[in-house]
Amino acid sequence: MELTAEEIRVLGCLIEKEATTPDHYPLSTNALTNACNQKTSREPVVAFPERVVSETMLLIRQAGLARTITSGRSQKHRHILDEVLDVGPEQLAVLAIMMLRGPQTPGELRTRTERYVGFDSVERVDAVLAGLAGREEPLVVDLGRAPGQSQNRWAHLLGGEASLGDPGSWSGNGGDVDNAAEATAAGPTLAERVRDLEERLAALESALGLGDGTPD
Repeated sequence: MELTAEEIRVLGCLIEKEATTPDHYPLSTNALTNACNQKTSREPVVAFPERVVSETMLLIRQAGLARTITSGRSQKHRHILDEVLDVGPEQLAVLAIMMLRGPQTPGELRTRTERYVGFDSVERVDAVLAGLAGREEPLVVDLGRAPGQSQNRWAHLLGGEASLGDPGSWSGNGGDVDNAAEATAAGPTLAERVRDLEERLAALESALGLGDGTPD
């Protein structure tokens, strides 16, 4: 499976909203666009026009990864990625966080999946990652430790090897996402600073016996 960055963002948002706001799921095109362009819990932050989201949904439906329900003039979208990949809630939650926020450590995944599922330990996250990596066609890969980090980082492989590249490298849709790429040009520096602070706080909390993760 080699999804584009836009397809990964749209699917990740559908998974997230199904778990965190079930009363408003499936999502309308407008709600899905807002989810894609959300400024929190996203890396990179983008600014997709609604037309790009609609066109991306069409491609995802054609690939058999999502469905759209039409009622009157409104359309509601839902993913079926769990059915296609044969994954459970824990595996889906871990994939979604990496789809929306890039490579993550097990500690980050445990903290950031709290609204999806409840992992009782980092070791449980490790086990889920090992299962996803050990499939006949692996869905995640261990990237090793980044400078200043105490845990290895993991990335999804839903975009093939492209998943491991620059998170700002969007395939583009007729130039409509050019502004999004420009808007995120300064993002990684801030994101790396935030990640470094999270890792330091996590290490401090671990040393003090206060927990394994940090607040999102």
